[in-house]
Amino acid sequence: MANGDSETLQLRDMNARDLPRERLMRLGRSALSDEELIAIFLRTGLHGCNVLELAAQLKRAAGGSLAALGRLDGAELARLCKGIGAAKAATLAAVFELGQRAVRERLEQTKLESPETVYEMLAGELRYEPVENLILLLLDVRRHLLRRVHLGRGTLTQVITHPRNVFREALLANASAFIMVHNHPSGDPTPSKADEKLTSAIAQAGEVMGIRLMDHIIIGAPRGDQAAYYSFRQHSRLP
Repeated sequence: MANGDSETLQLRDMNARDLPRERLMRLGRSALSDEELIAIFLRTGLHGCNVLELAAQLKRAAGGSLAALGRLDGAELARLCKGIGAAKAATLAAVFELGQRAVRERLEQTKLESPETVYEMLAGELRYEPVENLILLLLDVRRHLLRRVHLGRGTLTQVITHPRNVFREALLANASAFIMVHNHPSGDPTPSKADEKLTSAIAQAGEVMGIRLMDHIIIGAPRGDQAAYYSFRQHSRLP
């Protein structure tokens, strides 16, 4: 039996007005659950598993997290859930990437003055990275983003860089200030001694060069009472 026939048989008792695509057109996208939105892009289910059930399986396989699901590329999505072929996986990966780009585009047009804004911009990208990554956000005098630079990819516990690498990028972009952002794969954003040493060295060099380190933000993965990020600026650890 074809996939489409299987889906029709299993969803035939549903009122047509209650199917995901029809609900979206009638009520708007915000009215749909995560599973319903995913189902629209999957389009068809499998034999013995309708498209809504397949969408729910896919989200459960990612730990129930839409953010974690959105971080996976096409090949990872195909491996994650049996029955998600290359075409469905590629479609979902493209959809999630477009959504993330839309969020980044909106945020990049605002002033990057709060750690919450920076977290919103980069958390989806960095929160589930298996190793540490260091990103520079280079800013103009109005604190708008000039350029974003991926400065380094390290290990599970550290990413190493030198202040000269930071200021080389800042000078090339003619930046007046910058924000450093990196992730902790452990999920705990508490800075290490190495984080503190690097932040202090770069802040001091910035004072000399007249290119201010606005903040150093460490992105974690919130669990329970654990914070989502750590901001050196918020903790009054920058001049």
